Amino acid sequence: MKWQQVQEGPSAVYVVVLGPGEDAVAELTAFARERSLGASQVTAVGAFSEAVVGWFDRRAEDYRRIPVAEQCEVLSLLGDIAVADDGPTPHLHAVLGLSDGTTRGGHLLSGRVWPTLEVVVRDSPAELVKTYRPDIGLALIDPG
Repeated sequence: MKWQQVQEGPSAVYVVVLGPGEDAVAELTAFARERSLGASQVTAVGAFSEAVVGWFDRRAEDYRRIPVAEQCEVLSLLGDIAVADDGPTPHLHAVLGLSDGTTRGGHLLSGRVWPTLEVVVRDSPAELVKTYRPDIGLALIDPG
């Protein structure tokens, strides 16, 4: 992972570039925690050699894993970073383009980068906190 801060101040902006073999979720989580990000927007484009997206099953209160076992284009990756019990945590959704023109999408659980993932992280001076909601089975941002 390489990164550069392209805007200073309380609303910092970072460009993060992930390379071949890196796991997007793990690397972005580490980046957010090293910089103590607390209320950020994330956008990205690039490609994965393989990925897993998820669809949240309300009854099971867990994600149904949807493996993408082939090279795919990251057509859209959007999300946020907020503070959870274990620190700053990205919440990412992706739309992945397959070789036949179809797509897979959902909550990004993992994505093995190939050849690159170009990420823009826009931080803010605020802090957003995720609170576990037992009635839903997820930790969600609680705006206060």
